[in-house]
Amino acid sequence: MAETELTYEELHKKTVADLRAIAKDLDHEAVKGYTQMNKDHLLPAVCAALGINISKHPHHEASGIDKRKIKDQLRELKAERQKAIEAGDHAQLKAVRRKYHRLNHRIRAATTA
Repeated sequence: MAETELTYEELHKKTVADLRAIAKDLDHEAVKGYTQMNKDHLLPAVCAALGINISKHPHHEASGIDKRKIKDQLRELKAERQKAIEAGDHAQLKAVRRKYHRLNHRIRAATTA
């Protein structure tokens, strides 16, 4: 299969070593330094070099959650955390940290699908 026939989905499933092998054969500004890139940087660079539009592939958009609402809750928890630190309330601080962690985990889980 030639590189121009590859789709975003096929590239997304490939390993970093496979992507680097593809980038090695490409003469494009986007893939310069491909040996030092990780997959998060290499995948868009290879797509750019091959002319594959990645804007229609929202792998990092949140699905099934209201990200803005959760971000607002995280901001409120940061303020609560600061108050607990100033008051020296370790129990409250632990509770706030756990809530913050759970919300942050929900965002990460929804965006890495």
